[in-house]
Amino acid sequence: MPWPCVNQGGPGSQICLVANPILEKELALPSESVRALTFWQARNGQIVTLVAPGERYFRGRLTEVSDSSAKVVPFVELPFPVESPLSITVFQALPEKERFELILQKLTEIGVHRIVPFQSTRSTTLSEREMAQKKAHRWPSILLKASLQCRRAMIPELAPVVDWTHVLEEISASQEALLFYERQEGQGVGSILRQRQLNSLALIIGPEGGFCNNEVLLAQKKGARVASLGPRIFRTETAAIVAATVCQMVSGDLDTDVKTNNYTG
Repeated sequence: MPWPCVNQGGPGSQICLVANPILEKELALPSESVRALTFWQARNGQIVTLVAPGERYFRGRLTEVSDSSAKVVPFVELPFPVESPLSITVFQALPEKERFELILQKLTEIGVHRIVPFQSTRSTTLSEREMAQKKAHRWPSILLKASLQCRRAMIPELAPVVDWTHVLEEISASQEALLFYERQEGQGVGSILRQRQLNSLALIIGPEGGFCNNEVLLAQKKGARVASLGPRIFRTETAAIVAATVCQMVSGDLDTDVKTNNYTG
C-alpha cells in the first residue's frame, strides 16, 4: 500500500476550476483549490497553473488569497497539457550529499508524479546522510520551487524514506515495474515500453555499487523486470534522470509536438 505523502504533493495540489473560464474575468476558486494554494505557498499576484474540465490548462494571476477564499484571473490557455499521461513513480535508493536534491529537482522538471526514497543494502541510511548534510527538510521546498519553475499543475508526491520490504510491497501492485541493474542482462527500456500501452510505471533505481543479488531476485518475484539503460554505467542520480526521460519520451509526453502561443510568463 502506498505510503503517505510528506510534502502535500500529488493530485490534491492541483488548482482546479469547476468550469472552463472566460479569459481576463475574475472568478472564485472552489474550496479544494483554496486548500491546494497553501501547498504552493501562494500569495496575491502569484501566477499559477489552473486545471479546467476536459484537461484544459490555463495560467492565471491570483488577485485574492486568504485562509478561506481565493480569486484568480485566468489570462491565457496553454496550448498543451502540462502533466504527462504516464504516471511515473521513481523508487530511489538514498544517495549521499546533494545528489538526492538534484534528483528531486530534475525528476520534477521531467514530469514524474511520485518519488519514494528507500534504504537498500548498499545505500546510504537517512541517519548517515543527515550526519553528513542536514538538508532533508529542504526536500519539499526543492520540489515546490521546481514545480513553479516548470509550470507544473501539481507538485510531485514525496514519500518518507522506506525500507526494501515496503518497496517490494508497492511494486507488486504496479502496472509495470522496471529495475535497473548493470550486472545482469536487461531488455532496453524502449523495447519494453513499446510492448503495451501504460498509464502508470514504477522505476527502481539502485545505489552507488548497485543492488545485491538477493534484492534483485526478490524484486523479480514481485513482478519487476530487469531493464537496461545502455552500455555505460551511470551514477545513481544520472540513472534516475535518464530512466525517467526515456520513459517520458516513449510513453509519456516528451515526444509530443507542441504548438506555442508565444506566452512566456
